[in-house]
Amino acid sequence: MCALSMFLVGVDTTIVNVALPAIGRGLGTDTRGLEWAVDAYTVVLAGLLIASGALADRFGRRRVFRIGLVLFGAASLACAFAPSLGFLIAARAVQGAGASMLSPVALAIVVSAMPDPRERARAIGIWASVFGLSMAAGPVAGGALIGAFGWRSVFWINAPVVAAALVLVALFVPESRGQRARPIDLPGQVLLILALSASVGVLIEAPRLGRTSPWVLAGCAAAVAAAAGFAAVERRRAEPLMDLALFRRPPFAAAVLGAAAVFTALTATLLLGTFHLQHGLGRTPLAAGLATLPMALGATVCAPRAGRMAGRSGPRRPLLLAGAFTAAGGLCGAAVGLGGGSGVLPLLAANLLAGIGFGFANAPLTNTAVGGLPPSRAGVAGAITSTARQVGSAVGIAVAGGLVADAAPAALAGASRPGWLLVAGCGLVLLLAARASRAAAAPRA
Repeated sequence: MCALSMFLVGVDTTIVNVALPAIGRGLGTDTRGLEWAVDAYTVVLAGLLIASGALADRFGRRRVFRIGLVLFGAASLACAFAPSLGFLIAARAVQGAGASMLSPVALAIVVSAMPDPRERARAIGIWASVFGLSMAAGPVAGGALIGAFGWRSVFWINAPVVAAALVLVALFVPESRGQRARPIDLPGQVLLILALSASVGVLIEAPRLGRTSPWVLAGCAAAVAAAAGFAAVERRRAEPLMDLALFRRPPFAAAVLGAAAVFTALTATLLLGTFHLQHGLGRTPLAAGLATLPMALGATVCAPRAGRMAGRSGPRRPLLLAGAFTAAGGLCGAAVGLGGGSGVLPLLAANLLAGIGFGFANAPLTNTAVGGLPPSRAGVAGAITSTARQVGSAVGIAVAGGLVADAAPAALAGASRPGWLLVAGCGLVLLLAARASRAAAAPRA
């Protein structure tokens, strides 16, 4: 069930990426509107992950999990019927709220069911490899569905998965609750979503409005004020939404930054590759989906290996490999269009290397975040790391989309180059996380 929930959330991220050009044509919107359609999902998902975990501890994990599945499925159907961009964005936000009730519950089950560090590391590696499978299924299935039935079918595909998950939950998942229910931090929750929304809005709209536009400056001020207010509120609460004291541990802070970096690289790679193939070269959605198979293969093969490596010798070695491969993938992507030709081979190489980097990164980052913490704090640490992943996804879409939004097909490779260099920079961040992971404390009671 943990793996199925991860598969559902992952497929919905990747399947929409390859569908963006078709959605734009169908709804008559530009690239920046499409960015909002993607980031409405990731921002709400990021903002509600921790609160959803607290709700599950209070009201029951199976109950919240089922509510999340129903909400996710209903919102998927609403996306399929969307008559306009605004309706699609709203439905995607509701979809993100449903998805937020799936991931934290799944991670809590994995961590509590696997108390042995090595066994838990292997289990998280398998869990992470399922995301690699979702990466393969998402773009390829999305490309095939769009070619056969149109872009709306990418949302219909969620219905049978949700139906199967609801049946399996009813049959196999017992109800459970946290040992002590945490109170809901409503002020912190509101300020967190405001800070994330304002930050992503600035990243999306600044290239169009100009960095000195009054709207952009107001957005920056709102993001800073909300972030400062969030920090002030969290420091005063006895049981905050986000335990900021965890960031005093260098391994934890590095793991959170690394989680954001690896998902920034992942989503930027997917979007830049999709737009190069469909807008720049005129390839079909199916061809764009098939081009992501090297990424999916690298992630699927390397994720369980990274879990075994982390369980056997710690997270440093797989994180070093993750950083090196991610940086190499970004440099390969930056070479697209430099040597003439279509640039498909450098793009395939970039997808493979980025997928290998992603596969090696996910499990050791999670283990670094929760390592050295007592069980009572491990769930919160995992939820913060999951939030960082979704923030990274939103940033990757916003930055990469802003770079290619107004580029003509012939100029797309050059416009994408800063985005590929950002991917390479994310690899360097992972190398720093590997260095910090050596300072991970021993488990405490």
